[in-house]
Amino acid sequence: MVEVISQSQLPTKWGKFKITIFEVSGEEVVMLEKIPPAPFNKGEKIQVPLVRIHSSCLTGDVMGSLRCDCGEQRDLGLEKIGAAGGLFFYLYQEGRGIGLSEKIKAYHLQDEGLDTVEANVKLGHPVDARQFVQVAEILKFLEIKNIKLLTNNLDKVKKLEAEQIKIIERVPLVVEPNEYNENYLITKREKLGHEFS
Repeated sequence: MVEVISQSQLPTKWGKFKITIFEVSGEEVVMLEKIPPAPFNKGEKIQVPLVRIHSSCLTGDVMGSLRCDCGEQRDLGLEKIGAAGGLFFYLYQEGRGIGLSEKIKAYHLQDEGLDTVEANVKLGHPVDARQFVQVAEILKFLEIKNIKLLTNNLDKVKKLEAEQIKIIERVPLVVEPNEYNENYLITKREKLGHEFS
């Protein structure tokens, strides 16, 4: 069940968005919406929205950590949606769904030589515990069935398509690696199946 909890305007450096807080099966989901010239999936002319589903990353999004590419992907996603119109979803799924304290434990294991996948497994967690059902339910609630998805994560594409959301196009979000996240990005490509092109 999808319920709109609150809405407001949100001016940002990428333009003015409408922010909506949804509740889906007891969980809050944040959505920023930038309206393009033609409305999404309404009437005879269908405008397919650009969509980014971003999982929370306190270290990358808020603290500017260089260990990941999360903050840069957030910025690039909002920049693209701000320019073209679309929807930006923010989900509380820290550390690929294992939570903040466990993510920091995983960081410690990475400092000792494990990669991000090995660290999650050693802590007894799935490699990626995230789900995107809430976003699929909101898209259906908004009568949006076709999207262009801003992601490098092919698993995200599969999970949304399993919920009957058609991905018309996958738009990669490519950021420049740095000395702290280069191995992390290699692991995402080699072990998590991310495609950066």
